[in-house]
Amino acid sequence: MLDSFRRLSKSKIGTGILVAFLVAILASFALGDISSTRNSNFGLGSSTLAKAGDEEVTEQDVSRAMEQALNRIRQQNPAATYQDLATDYLPLVQSLIEGRALGAFAKNNDFILSPRLIGAEIAKIPGTRGLDGKFSDLAYQQFLGQQRMTDGEVRRLISQQLIQRLILTPAAAEARLSIGMASPYASMLLEEREGEMAIVPISAFAAGLKPSDADLASFYTANKARYTVPEQRILRIARFGPTDVAGAVPSDQEIAAYYNANQATYGAKETRVISQAVVPDAKVAAAIATRARTGDFAAAAQLAGLSAADVSVGPQTRAQFVELANEKVAAAVFAPAVNAGTIVGPIQSDLGWHVIRVESVKGDPGKSLATARTEIAAKLSVNKRKTALGDLVNRIQDGIDEGQSFADAVAKNKLAVSETPLLTAQGKALGDPQYKLPVELAGALKSGFELTPDDKPVVETLPGEAGFALVALGRDQPAAPAPLDAVRARVASDWVTKQALLKTRSVATAIAAKIAAGAPFAQAMATAGVKLPPVSPIRARRIQIEQAPPAVVPALQMLFSLSQGKSRLVPLPSANAFAIIRATKIVPGNAMTQPSLIGRVQGQFQQGASQEYALQFLAAVQAEVRVKRNEAAIAATRQRLVSPTGAAQ
Repeated sequence: MLDSFRRLSKSKIGTGILVAFLVAILASFALGDISSTRNSNFGLGSSTLAKAGDEEVTEQDVSRAMEQALNRIRQQNPAATYQDLATDYLPLVQSLIEGRALGAFAKNNDFILSPRLIGAEIAKIPGTRGLDGKFSDLAYQQFLGQQRMTDGEVRRLISQQLIQRLILTPAAAEARLSIGMASPYASMLLEEREGEMAIVPISAFAAGLKPSDADLASFYTANKARYTVPEQRILRIARFGPTDVAGAVPSDQEIAAYYNANQATYGAKETRVISQAVVPDAKVAAAIATRARTGDFAAAAQLAGLSAADVSVGPQTRAQFVELANEKVAAAVFAPAVNAGTIVGPIQSDLGWHVIRVESVKGDPGKSLATARTEIAAKLSVNKRKTALGDLVNRIQDGIDEGQSFADAVAKNKLAVSETPLLTAQGKALGDPQYKLPVELAGALKSGFELTPDDKPVVETLPGEAGFALVALGRDQPAAPAPLDAVRARVASDWVTKQALLKTRSVATAIAAKIAAGAPFAQAMATAGVKLPPVSPIRARRIQIEQAPPAVVPALQMLFSLSQGKSRLVPLPSANAFAIIRATKIVPGNAMTQPSLIGRVQGQFQQGASQEYALQFLAAVQAEVRVKRNEAAIAATRQRLVSPTGAAQ
């Protein structure tokens, strides 16, 4: 709805600059989210793109931000290059400048973020948590590697996010728009218009068009880029994983050693159900023990104000009871002569005086080595195979680092090799539409398209338990136009479409001119030379434009841009046609009959007003900290990163 207002008023409200700023910060986490020609650099160094107070935006900062943005895009499109980010370059630079300006503003006003607060935000990032759901240094280091970021970069981005949340958000919150301002816009949404619409479809002029060989050759030559086949590569892949180290099994000695070291699990155990009273006074403990020997233990413990729930400990092994009491007390309770019903104590510990009753005794003979052998062998085999697989990965990587070729590495380590057909960066085999690259090799495909002919093969970690892949470039077929004979049918279809489009536009323009001069629709349509659809009435309210099918949106937009009695030609790309629209009646809307609509308009404009407040606050912050831009450095870095001739792929 709000888009309709913006198209009418061309307001700067909600232009999206703030959104770009926030996205640039938050996208680094999913977190998820460049120097130039200018007349004066205001004393900035050649590598400094901008300065806000004492905070700088350097060429390195922008290069890193662009690199991270490219990495995110390549997760969906492995073939993406810096040129795909060309339109995002200046907004990204501006977002970095705004972030530094807010940082300088916070520093100047003693707004300090503690390292502990930043650390707490880092711990909230899902990728920094271990298997137990808690922050893990190892997981954090892996997260930094995946994002290709340093700890300092993450902390700076989080600092900017927190400053934005704590300074910028309050300044932009709670914007208010009066009913008097919202009502006229709501009334515009209820405005109703009627008109006439004549359709001139492209299909009416395509019949009978047949290109000659010369037509095809000329059209193909002029549009070669349209028929360019993307770069294709054959990749050589050697997969290896747990099955390649299946022979790594534990020896009898290792199984026995594990059994002996884990007697707490496999050895004989005795469990005793225990009731215990712990009191600070020796006389009270002695009285409890005396009464317990001739009566109920819980009743005896009441001398110290202890309830039955207080004295019930439940089943305990000796090791468990050592943790609960201490070694001295546990030794007395688990002594061979102590049976069910025995009262032990009083015995003193650091906790006080213990009086214990052994309620019952249950023995567990445990498992013999022969019985536990299969279980232990399975556990040890998993660990040994993980170790063996890790050793294999290191051995292959060390060999590559020392100069081994792909062929040498697979031969020395006895790996099976497979070759893909010619693939695009998206994993499609143009010569075999039925071919599907295994999903788990998506990372290997990405790595394969990053290799140059002189690069060493790379070891790629496959997802889940799929293992690893050694990837090398087999053959590279650069992007080039397909031969005319291979795409002749497509070229012919495109030629027919182009010629029909030109003819349709010419006829539709002539019809529109006649109607604009006052000719009736039917009379003007009759001059087309082909049969056209009949003229149809068109009627709508402005609010309906957003809900209309895409094919008719341009026609409705044109209807609401015309004065009464005026007509104009409008393309309908989704319908492969042109339309001539004439507005015949305009009925103003009255939103006072729909107060709920006024409320909706208020809400949407208030959101835009909040964004405008934020933009104004950001502008004031930049003025206060005196932001200086090095336009020459900004343009030069853009040329280096995103221009066709300077971009690093």
